[in-house]
Amino acid sequence: MTEYVVLIVGDADRWWTTMDPEQRAAGYAEYTRFSEELSRRGHRITGGAELHATSEGKRIPGGGGDVTDGPFTETAEQVGGFYQVESDDLDDLLDCCRIIAALGDTVEVRRTVTPEDRTA
Repeated sequence: MTEYVVLIVGDADRWWTTMDPEQRAAGYAEYTRFSEELSRRGHRITGGAELHATSEGKRIPGGGGDVTDGPFTETAEQVGGFYQVESDDLDDLLDCCRIIAALGDTVEVRRTVTPEDRTA
């Protein structure tokens, strides 16, 4: 099986700033449906998490330098959560990802690097 990371990218704070409890509950129900559909279709979730608000984030710039506190207003979209998924069928995995993309965030799927990928 190949391992992928499914990144949920968008307004990472909207679940807490603009959605009422009923909207959040409906959204979480779709994430549950997504997880169940992955399992039903033979994909395997091996990890993942929802991330806390961007205001809690810390950033160190490339090359080093001072640590800055979030939110990072220069970034229009941020990662709000991720799944690690093992799959033998990328096309079907992408089809499942449409469930959560329908909620309004962009979903990016990327293959993880294996030790074999690193050989010179």
